[in-house]
Amino acid sequence: MNRFVCLGLLALACAPPATAAPLREPHLTIHPVGRQQPHVALTLDACSGKADTRILDALIENRIPATIFVTAPWLKRNGPALQTLLAHPDLFQIENHGGRHLPAVDVPMIVFGLAAAGTPQAVKTEIASGAEAILAATKHRPHWYRGATGKYTSSAMRLVAQAGEAVAGYSLIADDGARLSRHAVTVRLSKARDGDVIIAHVNHPEKPAGLGLVEGILALKARGFVFVKLGEPPAHRPAPPPGT
Repeated sequence: MNRFVCLGLLALACAPPATAAPLREPHLTIHPVGRQQPHVALTLDACSGKADTRILDALIENRIPATIFVTAPWLKRNGPALQTLLAHPDLFQIENHGGRHLPAVDVPMIVFGLAAAGTPQAVKTEIASGAEAILAATKHRPHWYRGATGKYTSSAMRLVAQAGEAVAGYSLIADDGARLSRHAVTVRLSKARDGDVIIAHVNHPEKPAGLGLVEGILALKARGFVFVKLGEPPAHRPAPPPGT
């Protein structure tokens, strides 16, 4: 066979598929119901690594509730932080961020540098193993699930629902995975609106983003914002599609 033909066939065999599974990034907001004070839900991801006690201490001191999405590895490595969360059930709601912190995508691909679960069964295992870790640590089953990266295939979102959990979207990204500067995080939070579901991270005590998060949260409180946990009144709803 002509060597140029061989090279061409090899290139075709190694080429990625022409189309990849479309990913969704679900948005979630709180119903505005004519409140005089703006309400937001603060959600914090504990992906891996350590616990940012700067954030947890500020929330406790200022009586600000939050929903914490934890992975099984984070629970295993952060016993003291877990005890802090459990000691304040009025403030902290612990929900599912997965057994291994894998994107809830049921086809093989890389999402923001992370290998996706890759198959429907792997997505089911990721959800179930995270829920089992939370049940063992807290004695309650989670009601909400947020996959690593916050992106999903539509079919994976159906698997979350079949597992009895709701996909936890968001409407305001505060820290870009704790990569932003202190100032940048405070600026983003200053743009919060009534009904926003805020996402940030609570597992990077070594980064300045956590300080910006604390400053931004306290600034919102000073402006009269009220913080609620996911699932608390008022009801939550997906954001309308763009252009509506």
